[in-house]
Amino acid sequence: MEETTIQDKKTRIAAVGDIHVRETDSGKWKEFFTQVSEKADVLLLCGDLTDTGRTAEAEVLAEELKACSIPVVAVLGNHDYERNHQKAIRKALVKENVHLLDGDCVVFGDVGFAGVKGFGGGFDRGMLGMFGEQMIKDFVQEAVDESLKLDGALARLESEYTNVKKIAVLHYAPIRATVVGEPEQIFPFLGSSRLAEPINRRGVVAAFHGHAHIGTLEGETTKGVKVFNVSKPILVDQGFDPPFYLFEV
Repeated sequence: MEETTIQDKKTRIAAVGDIHVRETDSGKWKEFFTQVSEKADVLLLCGDLTDTGRTAEAEVLAEELKACSIPVVAVLGNHDYERNHQKAIRKALVKENVHLLDGDCVVFGDVGFAGVKGFGGGFDRGMLGMFGEQMIKDFVQEAVDESLKLDGALARLESEYTNVKKIAVLHYAPIRATVVGEPEQIFPFLGSSRLAEPINRRGVVAAFHGHAHIGTLEGETTKGVKVFNVSKPILVDQGFDPPFYLFEV
């Protein structure tokens, strides 16, 4: 658990996912991070920070982030796990003071951020159950474990801070509405309703995720919690320039 102070009464949160930084991107992102720093108090990076999960890509991102003068809160995405270099990716980013969350939380002023990568499994009545072959049970268990990690992080915010405003940071979607636009056949691989359970139960103000590149920008849980799919391709398509979503809390 980490705590930092932001003086403004309202915290401006910039959020984007799926930036897919490549080894050839040196110099490409500095202006972006400079502009974000001028307009927001905290930057959320919602997974798929690297393009193919190479440590060298994370090192490029870490160098680019030196242009960012505000706190950066991030989670990893499926691309960041592609080559099993996730530990090295984490090390490269944490070295540059990125708050990389995986069942953890961090607080700035009166806003607390809890983050996990999340996982698939489907939504609502189409959610995959823990039944059948062991490989199916393992798949579902991963989604359950990610949901429990998120719940634990949110619970720590509740128990250790008074009146903290809770924000959930994910890569996979917690609701169906924000993946609409993608082929329905792949919905089970884009997120899981299990992630929405702690978001609803713990009084989260808003949740941010990526992963679904042609999904829908905004939706809400069954309890009315706002959910934003801030995948960079969606923000570009919606005309956000530079491509980040700004949310005040």
